[in-house]
Amino acid sequence: MNKLLISLLVSIGITGVAQAAGNAADGKAKIAVCAACHGADGNSALANFPKLAGQNEKYLLKQLKEIKANTRPVVEMTGLLNGFNDQDLADIAAYFAKQNVVLGQVPKDQLEAGQTLYRTGVASKGIAACTACHSPNGLGNGSAGFPALSGQHAAYVESQLKKFRTGDRANDPGNMMRDIAGKMSDAEIKAVAAYVQGLH
Repeated sequence: MNKLLISLLVSIGITGVAQAAGNAADGKAKIAVCAACHGADGNSALANFPKLAGQNEKYLLKQLKEIKANTRPVVEMTGLLNGFNDQDLADIAAYFAKQNVVLGQVPKDQLEAGQTLYRTGVASKGIAACTACHSPNGLGNGSAGFPALSGQHAAYVESQLKKFRTGDRANDPGNMMRDIAGKMSDAEIKAVAAYVQGLH
């Protein structure tokens, strides 16, 4: 069932609605408000703010539009995108997508558990392997709009998985992440979040 759902979502992502093409050079001139929290190159210094560097452009644009529309409420972002039109958001997404993410380290005590969860999931609990959508190296699937996880702050990933689990974040296609996170324990979430921080 999980494989069928993933295949369907990939197909939808590949054949999805055409969007304005972003211009990274133009985007560089529009990121001043973003840089305060996410860093000028998209590598945020604080773990509660996600790294945007190297993020898949299609995914990032979707998040920006949904945050602006408040269909993905992010308190820290309230009103910050109101002055941007769709082309501005596309340019910003293109800019950050072209930056290189700075990798972190995986704590040794989380490596084995995190790697197992990421690469094989937990069949007995119906938890799919993260590699199915986010790829073995964590670069995601740009054409399907699945995010890159490689190098992302562990604390941010952990926070988002818990928000999916509780339903506080609900902008995942077909409830996919809510379904997966809903089956994960705190320990499993912590381990896989720690693993992707150093994944490359």
